[in-house]
Amino acid sequence: MTHRILITGASGFVGSALSQLLERDHRECEVFAFGHGKGQVNPIDLMDRDAVEAAVSKVRPTALVHLAAVAAPLDARHAPRHAWDVNLTGTMNLAESVMRHAPEAKFVYVGSSEAYGATFQSAAGRPVTESEPLRPTTVYGATKATADLMIGQMAYDGLRAVRCRPFNHTGPGQSDAYVVSAFARQVAEIMAGKNEPVIHVGNLDVERDFLDVRDVVRAYARFATLDLDAEPDCVYNIASGQPRKIRHILDMLIARSGIDIEVRTAPDRLRLNETPVVCGDASKARDRLNWRPLVPFEQTIADVFGYWHQKCSAR
Repeated sequence: MTHRILITGASGFVGSALSQLLERDHRECEVFAFGHGKGQVNPIDLMDRDAVEAAVSKVRPTALVHLAAVAAPLDARHAPRHAWDVNLTGTMNLAESVMRHAPEAKFVYVGSSEAYGATFQSAAGRPVTESEPLRPTTVYGATKATADLMIGQMAYDGLRAVRCRPFNHTGPGQSDAYVVSAFARQVAEIMAGKNEPVIHVGNLDVERDFLDVRDVVRAYARFATLDLDAEPDCVYNIASGQPRKIRHILDMLIARSGIDIEVRTAPDRLRLNETPVVCGDASKARDRLNWRPLVPFEQTIADVFGYWHQKCSAR
């Protein structure tokens, strides 16, 4: 069987990695990559219901992986109305179109671990499971939690939904709007002699559950291609189950530079009520998908650092 997989947000960091994986390792798949903005092969505005209808009707996918979103928490905080429009209403437009024009298609909704929010604090470092409450504390988390619940409700109306809740992930090519990539860029710029040997940071003592983007998209590809029952409770954490202190990650990057770099705490980078430890239980994905992280974290750090080192050295 040939899978016809429509990917929204295909021009982004994760979408590009998923497209490359499918084209390399899943020859039975025909990939339809939809992005947003000028210069995209298949631009699509999720707020344009007619355009969404036309795209889904034309492709008639066997699976759709919905990655398009206002994905940076800081962007969502600065423009909350836009984040709600894209992350909730845009998702609704897409899901409704799939139900009308491709009712047999699997709808793989990519949510976020940020939807759990305050649940992590009550868990006190214990890995959080899919059955625990969504208690978002950020605008981004709230938009993703609400869309997650909406897709879950639509599953009762017939949408063949799979809901993913990925935890922090990084890899070469990620924007420096995210912590690992931001640190790697700063270290690379110092190595290239473009900045003084000082890095300004926020709270380094928080712990986060990090994955390599290449492991994350393997899970999405499995959801899109395997013959899984898409039931209303088809919800999966995508996590390592191993929280890592941000300070340790920065130390790993600085060690790669071979330079003595000063680390300074910047008050404007500290967040109120920041969750001390975020950790996810992905045993459901392990048991039902036979999925587990394969890329060693040290390799992830090396590849992110290598990406920025090459980029900064070439300028």
